[in-house]
Amino acid sequence: MSLLEDWRNEAYSKDMKTKEGKQFWQNYFDIEKGIYEQLLDKPEVVIEGTVEGLAKQYDVELKIMVGFLDGINDSLIHPNPIEEMTQQTMVNLGFDKEKLYYNMVEAEAEWLYHLPAWNNLLSEEKRKELYLKQRKSGTIVKEKKIGRNDPCPCGSGKKYKFCCGKNA
Repeated sequence: MSLLEDWRNEAYSKDMKTKEGKQFWQNYFDIEKGIYEQLLDKPEVVIEGTVEGLAKQYDVELKIMVGFLDGINDSLIHPNPIEEMTQQTMVNLGFDKEKLYYNMVEAEAEWLYHLPAWNNLLSEEKRKELYLKQRKSGTIVKEKKIGRNDPCPCGSGKKYKFCCGKNA
């Protein structure tokens, strides 16, 4: 079983309604926040290393680092091979600022996209733009339905029911 499968099996087997599940995820989110604070503090430095080495560098358990890599992978400039990674797999944390912020909003991770470090990375206008763009991405807009007595959209001048809507 791969490291990622181990992480997902353990993490997603936790019931968020139980005390144990809430405690597990709260602990994970606190650690995740700490890693992001360090990462966002020096965004120009692309951090690279083995999975095991990064876990030691950030002083976290290997499984927590695997969970972190799983979460950030879609926001990286060069995604890591997370599906088949081992302890010795070389990975990087070179992220795209806008993509990372957008994905944090999508995940509804307020504790992450409200970190003070974002003030130095993206302007307030850009953060608002990305926030709204993400929120609107899930909005479904229904097209206006053509009524039977409306003019036909083909431009014939006839009512829809007597033109293109006749066989609809």
